[in-house]
Amino acid sequence: MRVEIPYVDGVLTPAQIVATAGSIARAQEPSGAIPWVPGQHTDIWNHVEAAMGLLVGGLVEEAEAAYSWIPTLQNADGSWPMKIVSGAAVETIGESNMSAYFAVGLWHHWLIRRDRAFVERHWPSVRAGLDFVVGLQLPFGGIAWTPRDPFALLTGSSSIYQSLRAGVALADLMDDPQPEWEIVGGRLGHALRHHRDSFEDKSHHSMDWYYPVLGGAVVGAAGHDLIRSRWDHFVRPGLGALCVDTNPWVTGAETCELVMALDNLGDHRRALTLLTDMQHLRAEDGGYWTGWVYESPDYPNPNPNAFWPEEHSTFTAAAVILAADALGERYGGSTAGSGIMRGTSLAAPFEELALECGCETSPAGVS
Repeated sequence: MRVEIPYVDGVLTPAQIVATAGSIARAQEPSGAIPWVPGQHTDIWNHVEAAMGLLVGGLVEEAEAAYSWIPTLQNADGSWPMKIVSGAAVETIGESNMSAYFAVGLWHHWLIRRDRAFVERHWPSVRAGLDFVVGLQLPFGGIAWTPRDPFALLTGSSSIYQSLRAGVALADLMDDPQPEWEIVGGRLGHALRHHRDSFEDKSHHSMDWYYPVLGGAVVGAAGHDLIRSRWDHFVRPGLGALCVDTNPWVTGAETCELVMALDNLGDHRRALTLLTDMQHLRAEDGGYWTGWVYESPDYPNPNPNAFWPEEHSTFTAAAVILAADALGERYGGSTAGSGIMRGTSLAAPFEELALECGCETSPAGVS
């Protein structure tokens, strides 16, 4: 059922979703920027995710202020700084994943608001960002992290795959075809499906496990196999998913992203269970603690069974809202943007373009 504010029966009510969106708005700076937590730094990827959460939570004015702030920080090459503090870039070099994600946010805004003028206003910024990103494709198909770091991250490249599909959908809407993006997306999809060992090894992060599914490159039977391969390694029943496998720490954002990855595969029951399990991180004001240390007094908090860090992070709140919207389509009520991670409204998956560079045995970035 399409509704203004989503909900998941027995897990989250519309009022609770609104309260969680309110926790994001309280962290928003006068400029429109949304830091990780009040007073800390902002990056464009998490800022866009937070803006999406605001929009789903019904805070349209705040969401649009967040989007209108984004172009003001764009670098001349189309990228965005890696780190922004109090409105000033402190790490100015562009990062590919952050520079791509505005496309997802703008497409999500279109799905919910159908405001063509808003899309037209921000399309040049999105287009410049994706032009920067496609120029960073490495010989094996992955996307370099930055212009000065010639290696590709699996999580970031998986997210870029989704961003390129959103970008092509926007290009079609704007009647401004971008065939190069489709070619790059095809080569990237091939790398994500067949050459994951060519990406920089970050396998201790749970994101590197599920993100190829979340980003839409690895689906169907291959997606189920990938999720099955490390489920017991990263999931703690009743608590959620680990952030990294080196520490006894479950985190809300990673858990909710895994919820959406499962939803992409049609594994709705396990997705619902995880969303239910992670509600122990919910605070009274509707915000969400970043994570929970469930054992071992040696890391990172001297007290096990404690929230850590002691913060309510905007990216966690946004991930909860988006996961609830996705599952609300089946278990309650959802908005018109509920399929944004599932890719139901994006451009069709790119035609796979296999490479002829012998990259099956080459390290990332080496042909």
